[in-house]
Amino acid sequence: MRNIALRLSYDGTNYHGWQTQAKDVTVQQTVEQAVAKICKHSAHVTGCGRTDAGVHALRYCANFCTDCPIPTDRIPLALNSRLPGDIAVSAAVEAPEDFNAIGSCLRKEYVYTIHNSPIRDPFLSRRACFYPQPLDTERMARAAAAFVGTHDFAAVRSVGTETKTTVRTIYWCDVARQGELITVAVCANGFLYNMVRAIVGTLVYASYGKLEPEDIPALLEIGDRRLTGPTMPPQGLAMHRLWYDGPVGEMMSSGPCCTERRP
Repeated sequence: MRNIALRLSYDGTNYHGWQTQAKDVTVQQTVEQAVAKICKHSAHVTGCGRTDAGVHALRYCANFCTDCPIPTDRIPLALNSRLPGDIAVSAAVEAPEDFNAIGSCLRKEYVYTIHNSPIRDPFLSRRACFYPQPLDTERMARAAAAFVGTHDFAAVRSVGTETKTTVRTIYWCDVARQGELITVAVCANGFLYNMVRAIVGTLVYASYGKLEPEDIPALLEIGDRRLTGPTMPPQGLAMHRLWYDGPVGEMMSSGPCCTERRP
């Protein structure tokens, strides 16, 4: 049995997140249907994370097991011919037998994009959160720095997914502005439900003085979700990069990618 790892990307607008749902269309369900067509058997496709409804992935990893003899380098073309236009597989590799897209992932980076302008841009409406009130990126950056490190992040998670612990390690939380676009890049060893969107909401609150950047360590200690910022809309969020060992790591770090701030 071969263990095939995929590198894919998708626009999450038309999907109710990654994970298969009983009544809603999801990315996992759609990819599994395509895999079944090319492999002539059903297969469970394991994704590297449960992206929420409306959230995108510039780079995503998934794996499935098959005894189908189709050459690995032909799998992306075969799948893309059966996938809708808002999902694309860009590479495939044979992974070790024990590889698991979520369990083998070392760290992940999400990027949240804010269109900070008084006028909407219809071409950004599916990719960025429109926010007309002026934002102070210097205050946002100070607030972002407070999230870096190993903390209990219960104060910036939504109830909805069971987890053994709410402790995670954030390696960086960077804020950058280019014209009217503000990006927040967050890299961690794992994420809680709505964690990035809640962090960005807290940075927005810090921007216009609803809380001080220096308040954030104490708010994390208290762990009360009601004291931090709002959960920002999903369309601004995209999974950006993933780190793995071995051949999957090489695949995920190769090919075209967005501008990278960190190694």
